Amino acid sequence: MLTAITRAVSPAMANCELTFVARQPIDLAKARQQHRAYEQLLENVGARVISLPPEPALPDSMFVEDPAIVVDELAVILPLGTESRRPEGTTLALALAKFRKLDYLHLPGTMEGGDILSIGRKLYAGLSSRTNAEGIRQLAAILAPHGYEVISVPVTGCLHLKSAVTYIGGNTLLANRAWFDTQAFSGFDWIDVAPEEPHAANALAIKDLVIFPASFPRTRARLEAAAFKIMLLDISELQKAESGLTCSSLLFS
Repeated sequence: MLTAITRAVSPAMANCELTFVARQPIDLAKARQQHRAYEQLLENVGARVISLPPEPALPDSMFVEDPAIVVDELAVILPLGTESRRPEGTTLALALAKFRKLDYLHLPGTMEGGDILSIGRKLYAGLSSRTNAEGIRQLAAILAPHGYEVISVPVTGCLHLKSAVTYIGGNTLLANRAWFDTQAFSGFDWIDVAPEEPHAANALAIKDLVIFPASFPRTRARLEAAAFKIMLLDISELQKAESGLTCSSLLFS
């Protein structure tokens, strides 16, 4: 069964870390409503949603994808690239310990789960402002005995690798190819985001469904033209916190 760990929106969300988007006022009630709709959608597509309580002192703690990576054999708890966010991993580790053996990356390595794109036994790791080469080296050493390959991918122009590219099923990647080094992805088919929508590459694929932000109609049209089944979700308020769709849940079987 698909399990999704989520965390409620922090009341301090307005103080979130921002790197590549300008700060705007966040309507907390609307953000919470959109996050609940996200959790409901996950339940509707068959996931068991485990919603953790909010962390009032941690503005970015809703983004549960960043402090951990979950594979079939274990979960790896990560030292986040932003020091103020590192406490987020503590309660997330407690939740994951019910499902997986835990391992840990250690400083000076840094890594955030938004930089990890998993496709089969390959994990593409964004070398970004949040994930460094030492973090990637440690992850590769932890996962190699379990048959996983970790591949470094330089990222520029956006926060995480999955801000620039996500896997949407079959052999297809949805991408803004201007923001990362594409060499590691030879052999894949591409759907490029519409030029007017540079932030539209983050989609969440579950089974034969692609969950996609409602705010990118031109890129949605490209996905529909390629015969992908799309379900739209309004995350406009969450996007003010530099959010995509993948970052608000940890999904595993």
